[in-house]
Amino acid sequence: MFIIQKGEGKPISETALENIKIDVFNANISPDNVIFGGCILNLVNDLAHKVAKNHCETKCLTIGIDFIRYYSLIKKDDILLAFASVNRVWDKIIEVGVKVIAEDFRLLDQKKILSAYFTFHSIDDSNNVIKIKTAIPETKQQKIRYMEANKRKVIREKKSKL
Repeated sequence: MFIIQKGEGKPISETALENIKIDVFNANISPDNVIFGGCILNLVNDLAHKVAKNHCETKCLTIGIDFIRYYSLIKKDDILLAFASVNRVWDKIIEVGVKVIAEDFRLLDQKKILSAYFTFHSIDDSNNVIKIKTAIPETKQQKIRYMEANKRKVIREKKSKL
């Protein structure tokens, strides 16, 4: 099922980011001591962009954000940790998945905050879209995300025809 030659692409683990602490500043906190969701979305877009750029080894341009889901409020004292990795590459499009969790150091508890999928084009110095090295899934979880990414691609294509 996964017949990808090593020379044809790059292992997903090579560019994945894990346990990246997200710093939130007071300007991003509401009067109710809750962090604005748009602020977090902007920060995770930056992380997804970094993963895409590292995989492509070129400039990347965000072309879409899919399935943003907020699971829980983020409180002022929460410690935010992000995880981001390439899910799949289709010729000139790369999908990066991002998950954010919050740790409450007082209760030693974790809660899921956000998950989202970003798509990018790889571009050259003249801003032309270029082909991207394939992503090589290695672990069972990476293979599952690789297959699920194709389902999202089909949904994106159906929506673009509307």
